[in-house]
Amino acid sequence: MKHFILYLAVIFLCSCSKSNIDENANQSTFSKDLISLASWMDGSFSNYNQSIKDSNFFDINLEMVKIWENRTDAIWLYVEQASSARLSAPYRQRIYRLTQKEDKFFSKVYELKNKNDFIQAHKDINLFNSIDTNDLIEREGCTVAMNLNDTSFIGSTKDKECKSLLFGASYATSEVEIFQDKILSWDRGYDSNDNQVWGSEDGPYIFQLVNKDN
Repeated sequence: MKHFILYLAVIFLCSCSKSNIDENANQSTFSKDLISLASWMDGSFSNYNQSIKDSNFFDINLEMVKIWENRTDAIWLYVEQASSARLSAPYRQRIYRLTQKEDKFFSKVYELKNKNDFIQAHKDINLFNSIDTNDLIEREGCTVAMNLNDTSFIGSTKDKECKSLLFGASYATSEVEIFQDKILSWDRGYDSNDNQVWGSEDGPYIFQLVNKDN
């Protein structure tokens, strides 16, 4: 009996050790820089200060939170943007898939099929356990490719590849610069004659980090 109990104890300890090794392996799947990028994007952001100084910019809240943290194919984020006056009615909900190839970083963009079920889901990421990548719709051509500078990740979409029909647009462009404490984001839509039909005409939105859970 003693031998049997000892055997079980050894099995238990080995299982715990194996689990720890696996967790560490998952964490080391991604480079330090990719982990930094995801960490800098993860949080609650606001451009309130910018909107007070310049009435051309709306007061917007930006929420980004890591989801599916056990996955090793990429780092996944849920993204939600809403007017600060209407937080329960976001105008944009996305899933970002962060990957790296050599010294280039990529943020692939997806829409949710049933987005209304995930309003303010940044407060409860367990909601995403009910879906997988089959419940996402890729926004083809809208991937943002970034490079790492001394203090930021900076990048954009490519040419006219990100299609958009919003407000009569033909395509959209996104330019971002991500710092440890803020995100500069400039999204614009253009018609088939390259005339801007939506988005800021006065530069990027400047989202300051206001809260970080992780």
